[in-house]
Amino acid sequence: MSPDPKATDAALSREEVEHVALLARLELGEREIEEYASILNRILGHFKKLEELDTEGVPPTSHPAPIANVFREDAARPSLSVDEALANAPDSEAGCFKVPPVIQEY
Repeated sequence: MSPDPKATDAALSREEVEHVALLARLELGEREIEEYASILNRILGHFKKLEELDTEGVPPTSHPAPIANVFREDAARPSLSVDEALANAPDSEAGCFKVPPVIQEY
């Protein structure tokens, strides 16, 4: 059952839709403002319908399904020596890569 968009008593005004558009950096025409007002009010109607549900005893969740870490085990392996890692570096100093500064002083 879909909620009636006009049934919500939290209907957005034209000014509120224009404010949301401003925050989102959207330039809306007259027709678009009316269209988005209708869309946003339907969304609010869905939230109004959700407020009617009994959620007593339902734990809060951030995902609809359990999430498990799918990364491999972290195991130590042989890696490059410092000399091998720096072999193709355009510039190095004291065993580190040397790069141009990215922050300039004024």
